[in-house]
Amino acid sequence: MLMSTEEPTLNRDLVLTRLIDAPRAKLFHAWTDPALLKQWFAPKPYMTVEAELDVRAGGSSRIVMRSPDGQDMPMHGVYLEVEPDARLVFTDAYVRAWEPSQKPFMTVVLTFEDEDGKTRYTARVRHWTNADREAHEAMGFHQGWGQCTDQLATLVSGGAV
Repeated sequence: MLMSTEEPTLNRDLVLTRLIDAPRAKLFHAWTDPALLKQWFAPKPYMTVEAELDVRAGGSSRIVMRSPDGQDMPMHGVYLEVEPDARLVFTDAYVRAWEPSQKPFMTVVLTFEDEDGKTRYTARVRHWTNADREAHEAMGFHQGWGQCTDQLATLVSGGAV
């Protein structure tokens, strides 16, 4: 009998889904244009002060959020899949090219689907371990990602994109 030490992935996901009144192309654009991403990506009163995005499979991203007290929080990652206006998959398991990060935490799968003239937006965040998922949930995943999604929805439905 073979024994596996792998954790089932079922318990390692956190998911946020919303129906947003905007075309999926606008949502995708807001995720892939650095100037737009800086307008909504951090939950207020945090700010996104830097965004460098090489949006292609294998391309890297570098985003810096700043806390209200001035602490910078850099995030590095690599895009694994890019399907324009439909799907983005990226991970922090790599910092650039295929250089491994010191502590991989998550892989994000974003989908943008047409639904009744709107977009079904789903952010599925898959963590490396159950402990990582629990930590992310305790950090306020649903509140923080929810607030950012509200900010994203306001941006894309307000005509700025």
